[in-house]
Amino acid sequence: MNYVKTRPTTVSIGERRKPDPQGQPGYLRLDTVHQGDQAGGGAGAKGVYHINPVDEVLQWQVVGSTPRISEAYLEPVLRAMLCQFPFRIKGFHTDNRTEFINRTVAELLNKLLIEQTKSRPRQSGDNGLVETKNGAVIRKHIGYGYIDAGHADRINSFYREFLNPYLNYHRPCGQADAEIDEKGRKRIRYKRYQTPLETLLGLDKPAQYLRQGLSINALKRIAGALSDTEAAQRMQQEKAKLFGQLRLTA
Repeated sequence: MNYVKTRPTTVSIGERRKPDPQGQPGYLRLDTVHQGDQAGGGAGAKGVYHINPVDEVLQWQVVGSTPRISEAYLEPVLRAMLCQFPFRIKGFHTDNRTEFINRTVAELLNKLLIEQTKSRPRQSGDNGLVETKNGAVIRKHIGYGYIDAGHADRINSFYREFLNPYLNYHRPCGQADAEIDEKGRKRIRYKRYQTPLETLLGLDKPAQYLRQGLSINALKRIAGALSDTEAAQRMQQEKAKLFGQLRLTA
């Protein structure tokens, strides 16, 4: 009798390709940002993780945080974050790390009828948009220093109630426009600076993309409740309170 070693079966999760939203919102790019390890902390002294999904067309951004990036921790955080987007989610694109490429996330997306794709080898631009937001938003506001994973819920509350509304209703983003030059080459220009909501309102019949039960007027009321300056000031005040609480419990 000859012994034949069992060959592992490869299970493919997500398709390797760049998403093509064709000008429609609902196609998210996701990445994670780790808030460092405690110096000299030894095993288990990992910092909090930030989850950063950004819509490719609108740059609508909903940031969240989790103490771990295991499947058990990540699934409820992702579910809650996806519900914060006002439009239907159609696509979910990440790099190839295992926090997103696993059965738990795949089953969640299948239930929500969301297409899952992942970055291609040697194509660093596939997830470039969200990687720029990692620095321009998360690192700018939260920094690089170690924050204990036990603060994930407190940070999540700050994101949900103050930072995310500010980003989407009051903070302008550079919106990319593709132009073809005289030699037929595609050039990306950033001439439009507007909030994600303003970009949504500029689409043809924007209400068609919204979740059931939401209306354009409801989104306008949220944006109109505070001026851009007031929203920024409120967010900064709450961020100062957050860091004060983090220092007290450090």
